[in-house]
Amino acid sequence: MARKVVIVGGVGGGATVAAQLRRQDKDAEILIIDKGEHIAFSNCGMPYYIGGTVSKRDHLLVDTEKFSQKYNVHIQTNTAVTAIDRSQKQVICQRALGEHHETYDKLILSPGAAAVMPPFEGMNINRTFTLHTIPDMDQINQYIEANKPQTCAIIGAGFIGMEMVENLQEIGIHCTVIDRSKQVAKLVDKELAKTIENHLQEQGTHLLLNEELDSFSNDGSVLHLSSGKSVRADMTLLAAGIKPNTDLAVSSSLEIGETGGIKVNEFMQTNDPDIYALGDVVETNDRLLQTPRHVALAWPAHRQAFIIASHLNDLNLAYSGTQGSAIFKVFDLTVGATGLNKHSLDELGINYREVTHEARSHAGYYPGAEKLMIKLLFGARDGTLYGAQVVGKDGVDKRLAVLTTAMKGKLTVHDLPDLELAYAPPYSSPKDPVNIIGYKASSMLK
Repeated sequence: MARKVVIVGGVGGGATVAAQLRRQDKDAEILIIDKGEHIAFSNCGMPYYIGGTVSKRDHLLVDTEKFSQKYNVHIQTNTAVTAIDRSQKQVICQRALGEHHETYDKLILSPGAAAVMPPFEGMNINRTFTLHTIPDMDQINQYIEANKPQTCAIIGAGFIGMEMVENLQEIGIHCTVIDRSKQVAKLVDKELAKTIENHLQEQGTHLLLNEELDSFSNDGSVLHLSSGKSVRADMTLLAAGIKPNTDLAVSSSLEIGETGGIKVNEFMQTNDPDIYALGDVVETNDRLLQTPRHVALAWPAHRQAFIIASHLNDLNLAYSGTQGSAIFKVFDLTVGATGLNKHSLDELGINYREVTHEARSHAGYYPGAEKLMIKLLFGARDGTLYGAQVVGKDGVDKRLAVLTTAMKGKLTVHDLPDLELAYAPPYSSPKDPVNIIGYKASSMLK
């Protein structure tokens, strides 16, 4: 008799694990239950649809019917899983037609995370938005189309905040970015963040750091900050972070880790071996240090999907941990980081050194060479690569890819000068910036 696998939640985690499982098991009964209307969509593409770079909404969506037919997967959308009965191995589901139960042999949780939206005094929900789902995106688009806002306050200078400021200003909405930290983009250290801040201001963005939203007034159009300052905005985007959707896990006595995500082992199993979890809802270990991390990125979710599908088919392939490689675009700059930054290393009490190198994206005499800044954080004794950050207008992605691979391969700073990286004037220099920063870092350890 074929086993029944129930997956709670779609998008990058749930939909991907269903597809991976079907490739490895042609007989299993697979059911995806999702509370939303869309089984899978591109979260990362939503800012670019709002800004007009992605022209069609459908380009962000996976067609539910086609997915179901292609992978022979049963799908229930607009259905919320409200409880798990572990003793009876069934989930309790709620939809418009009423409550029903679904039994399972194996259960996979992929409920994702939700955007943080505190109940600020005076907030008008008709002009205050988050951006985490397709309905969020649609609400923003509808508001812009109907009200033609001229100004927007963005609370938070992380991924969504930085991508949205570019895309909103692209369609003529002037933005004020407000963040309670001393810098934007906390995945990089302060000196690289300063480059981003200068670029934002060059693009006409109003930047307010060390400021926290306290309340709203005037029908939600005036924001009052903790310093006493006020900002007037036609609309507000709350981009201050996300919280894992762990209510279902908590009510089912599944273990929650210290970062707030569902705790899983190397095969993505919870403390109930018949229940797996993946994606934005889980806590995994740092790939290098094995310390707990909660990282909400697409690559880990896709890799975890493969790990689960393999384990369900008796292939004990372990998830090796999360490195946290991330990249985003803000106007003309690309910002990338992998591993741990200074703040994380300081909190862990790691003995490390740091080095920064400014270079050009390719040979200076060849037209179009752009300034590039690279930073390494490495072990003070053996040169172990703990983290890398790159900021610039060109060539950021490939340097970050090299350094990410070097970290995965457990190379040290002593190995970086020995990397034989391809050279031609339009692409690099005879000694690539990765080679040079390796020389600099190595010399600090002699």
